[in-house]
Amino acid sequence: MNEFQRSQRVSQKKKGRKKRIFIWIFVPLLIVVLSGAGYATFLLNKAESVINKSYKPVNTTSKRTTQVNPDMDNISILLMGVDAAKSREKQYGEAIRTDALLVATLNKKEKSVKLLSIPRDSYVHIPEKDTYTKINHAHAYGGAKLTIETVQELLDIPIDYYVKVNFYAFIDVVNALGGIEADVPYEISEKDSEDNHNAIRLKPGVQTLTGEQALALARTRHKDTDVMRGMRQQEIIKSIFKKALSVGSFSKHADMIDAVGNNMETNMSFNDMKSLMDYGLAGSGLNIETLNLKGEDKTINKIYYYKLDKQNLEETKSILKAHLGTDSTASGNGIRATHANADSNGESSTNSN
Repeated sequence: MNEFQRSQRVSQKKKGRKKRIFIWIFVPLLIVVLSGAGYATFLLNKAESVINKSYKPVNTTSKRTTQVNPDMDNISILLMGVDAAKSREKQYGEAIRTDALLVATLNKKEKSVKLLSIPRDSYVHIPEKDTYTKINHAHAYGGAKLTIETVQELLDIPIDYYVKVNFYAFIDVVNALGGIEADVPYEISEKDSEDNHNAIRLKPGVQTLTGEQALALARTRHKDTDVMRGMRQQEIIKSIFKKALSVGSFSKHADMIDAVGNNMETNMSFNDMKSLMDYGLAGSGLNIETLNLKGEDKTINKIYYYKLDKQNLEETKSILKAHLGTDSTASGNGIRATHANADSNGESSTNSN
């Protein structure tokens, strides 16, 4: 448990309570950094093929006046995690909610990344629908497009790119690495990725976990708080980084690229992803700071919401704007021409997943 407590220092200024991160969301960023680093030509060729298949542009209203160039500019990426297990796809189709939303801002000069988790139950305004509800409803209503526009409005920053992945990306990447080492804080009995209850059982202690086991550790919330769960997820992220960047894992990067590509949608082109090479080459010198949104539990019409703290939200917006350098340039509106194909997003009834 001490390891989790020590990890608080990474985000001591922002320790929001409702940290509903499911950490497979961060996997694509890790892999594009690795593929961009270009350890071998065949890796780049493989990554290009996989990314081309995953490419799905959206037509969103941008808060930038000019198109960003990831080779030179600071950028933002919205990472979406969806529970697209076969059982849920059968029941809900495309009208699924996001289980996790994570905004990553990348500062080119500083070689730094700020990661903001947005609690899935956050009570926010949903553009187009012109209603207030949980932020995870945005995806069920309008897919990636409406989710991007909702986050842009909430944080008042441009969202330049999005990456959407499901459970299987996380599971497959961990398995491709041959498992990751993690400290299980207590005995766990958790459902697997197909919602089979008590399918995953873990004893406490440091051990090597498979993808399904690591997912269970990240998801469980029966014996501690959301804050502690978020800290567990941060530790798992660090374990993935450590294993992926180890010399012994270089030969496994091709399998990792496959794992993500088969479970991902993004409006980042292969060249966009290659521009992240500098962040990957920074290695242990890469400065990553995690941010969380503070708030309080709120019940409205017998429905639970997470009401964001206004002052903390404004402070967080200022931090992200400063990191992006958009304090005075993010107020314009325009359509990102290079991402001009909209994904289908008709009105859908939300589900309870």
